[in-house]
Amino acid sequence: MEARAITRFVRLSPQKVRLVVDQIRGKGVEEALNILKFMPKRSADIVAKTLRTAVANAENTQSVDVDRLFVKRVKVDGAGMWKRFMPRAQGRATKIRKRLSHITVVLDEADERS
Repeated sequence: MEARAITRFVRLSPQKVRLVVDQIRGKGVEEALNILKFMPKRSADIVAKTLRTAVANAENTQSVDVDRLFVKRVKVDGAGMWKRFMPRAQGRATKIRKRLSHITVVLDEADERS
């Protein structure tokens, strides 16, 4: 049993989102949501929303006990970038790359033994 949720084209750098995602990998859903709630990063709210979506998907598509769910996999991929230019001295220009991310959360049910 796996439930997943994907948030695509998030206007955050994948490198910054990975800092948040690394903190919740392998944790229970309730513990992961508490960690994200008190994390002072902008991406924590978006990852928490994706996690809650994955929990709702697990509830609605499979008959599963929500208390036994844990974060099996979380990955953040690059999603392209917006390219802009900034004027610089002596008529030059500098590229500005505004990076985008795809966030994938996969939940699984913990064993009875755990």
